[in-house]
Amino acid sequence: MKHFETALSLNWDSALIKRHDIAGPRYTSYPTALQFNQSLNADSLINSAQHTLDNTQPLSLYFHIPFCAHVCYYCACNKVITRQRERAQPYLETLYTEMAYMAEHFSGDRVVTQLHWGGGTPTFLSDGQISQLMDNTRKHFNLLDNDNGDYSIEIDPRECSQNTLNRLRETGFNRISLGVQDVQLKVQQAVNRVQPIHEIAQLMAQARDLGFKSINIDLIYGLPFQSVASFSDTLSQIIKMSPDRLSIFNYAHMPDRFRAQRHINATDLPSPAEKLKIQQQTIALLTAAGYQYIGMDHFAKPDDALSIAQHTGKLHRNFQGYTTHSDCDLIAMGVSAISQIGDTYYQNNPNLSQYTDLVNANNNAIYRGVSLTQDDIIRRDLITQLICHFSLDISAFSAKHQLDFQQYFADELIEIKQLAEDKLVSYDSKRLNITASGRILVRRVCMVFDAYRPKLNQQQQFSRII
Repeated sequence: MKHFETALSLNWDSALIKRHDIAGPRYTSYPTALQFNQSLNADSLINSAQHTLDNTQPLSLYFHIPFCAHVCYYCACNKVITRQRERAQPYLETLYTEMAYMAEHFSGDRVVTQLHWGGGTPTFLSDGQISQLMDNTRKHFNLLDNDNGDYSIEIDPRECSQNTLNRLRETGFNRISLGVQDVQLKVQQAVNRVQPIHEIAQLMAQARDLGFKSINIDLIYGLPFQSVASFSDTLSQIIKMSPDRLSIFNYAHMPDRFRAQRHINATDLPSPAEKLKIQQQTIALLTAAGYQYIGMDHFAKPDDALSIAQHTGKLHRNFQGYTTHSDCDLIAMGVSAISQIGDTYYQNNPNLSQYTDLVNANNNAIYRGVSLTQDDIIRRDLITQLICHFSLDISAFSAKHQLDFQQYFADELIEIKQLAEDKLVSYDSKRLNITASGRILVRRVCMVFDAYRPKLNQQQQFSRII
């Protein structure tokens, strides 16, 4: 690995974590989806997006493929469990109608520098359907043909043959994200996702041979039968395979909200204290192996684009998580997909049949959204700076938004000073920095500046910070 700068230092302070480990947003957007309004109709949201976008900026496209052949008990994603592969084609036809409508409103001459297929399981599609979807995308949007874009897809290793991997590369994908979660058989059986590690290793080797530029692996801690020892073993095996990035997610057990989780016996889950130890050990093992802590649940090699973007102050965060494409509007298509265009967010209907009916009737399935106020824009910028870079240049921020920082955030700074006494942040008139002990609790610091800060009765809709 090439090293560009010293990685951000972290300090694990158990007492501090226990004191501030509350439930709160992940801030893939600000305002969060709780502020999305169903009274705003599609036309008003489209018009708002068109009036606030910058036509000179590139585009990021997201397509949601909701189908899965198997149910994973931990999953909280919007998905449709079915073995009926023929259900994919009618969905794609609906997607093409929506795509034409969105391209007419937002494409123009703008180049697509980022593209992502998520799910569900995108490789539920046949090889022919994969080519068909990409061909239709090229018909309506300006995709790059020089392999310089970041074109990625989420893959269930159980649903991706060598032929499919070949097809993905041929159609223009150059990044993949593998859903692994855990390599221990007992854990895999408990969550209904059995996949031998040798198959994962083989798929990664094939991807590298085909010239995929980046491989991400998703893991989850807090699943049934996990322990510090078992998850350390999982990490050791994954580290040997040398993925470029890792996403280590905290499992939130909410069986009342997600039916599939009712298959998981709560007594088999690691205790909150054990989960904290697992996370602490995870950070220690990955940083010792040379990975850099990007933030929250993301790690990357020092020469990965995420690490470089963070070091150069260009890291961004949107509905897809951390990204290097801060200059892109995000056009998201498919059931439940969320777009961010200009100063407007909107979401498609999350019900498959209703999504289909809406697109057939209106060429779009937008059912709720929000147009940002000037205060939203200011706070979004501040929260993005903190969650991506753990630091805010107060003078530069004040000049950019033409405000008196001390006056504008007078109430918030009372709480910031309390967090400074607790060593989560350091603060003076020039800078607000999140400390080495506070970086793991960055969501807690961001919540200070959230004008819609979740009330106690809303916090159950969010995962805990740690």
